[in-house]
Amino acid sequence: MSETNRPSQAQFRVCVIRSEAKLVFVPKRAILKELEHHHFRTEAMFAIKLALEEALCNALKHGNRFDPAKKITIRYQVTDEKATIIVRDEGVGFEPEKVPDCTAEERLPIPNGRGIMLMKAYMDEVQYRDRGREVYFVKCCGRCDDTKQTC
Repeated sequence: MSETNRPSQAQFRVCVIRSEAKLVFVPKRAILKELEHHHFRTEAMFAIKLALEEALCNALKHGNRFDPAKKITIRYQVTDEKATIIVRDEGVGFEPEKVPDCTAEERLPIPNGRGIMLMKAYMDEVQYRDRGREVYFVKCCGRCDDTKQTC
């Protein structure tokens, strides 16, 4: 998607939380409420919830390293057609292409490290920006398949 096709930042809602696990419900609840309001399909809502939980967990644990002095910023826009979510942490970042392949045989017994793969599998678009400090993801409403429309 080109920069000119991106929704205006003024249309995004913003939620900023401290890096505390007990606070991640705030943006999750707000976004899920918006998805319901726009009549997203159950499957799309599940996918968005999963990706959002992974993004927030990664920002909290790997990005900000549970430092309550650091913030997580969530920007989101939900329309009748799609949800666009951006999660940003204040950590040092990472190189997504250097994350080990979680499906490699030697990594299968390891109980973590699957978040990026899950996000890419369930979202229509996933981009890591600013050296991995920000993840941008998009999901269609789920109704497009029935009407043969594009979102």
